[in-house]
Amino acid sequence: MKIKTSLLVLLMSAMPVIAAEHAKMHTPEMASSPVTQEYMDGMKDMHEKMMAGIADPDPDKAFAKGMTAHHEGAISMAETELKYGKDPEMKKLAQEIINAQKKEINQMNDWLSNQK
Repeated sequence: MKIKTSLLVLLMSAMPVIAAEHAKMHTPEMASSPVTQEYMDGMKDMHEKMMAGIADPDPDKAFAKGMTAHHEGAISMAETELKYGKDPEMKKLAQEIINAQKKEINQMNDWLSNQK
């Protein structure tokens, strides 16, 4: 339990640094294309949900909630790749990521729904 708690404290202490780096990404010159804006919107949503998820005092629930948000962010990025990407290898990888991440999200949501 001590290791899990320490990991949670470490993750939570890193969130302000991550948020600050994320804020730097929101410059007008970076949001110049629809693709970039779509990626940035997905990242912003993911970070907000991850921060809310890891705030759960139970380290196992915090992990599942934070990782669910992280996986949802990966799906968002992969969907953007499918929408705008041109390289067949990257589009195939994006679809594989969507399939794998959805399976793990379902697993974590099932686990969370069985917790009291």
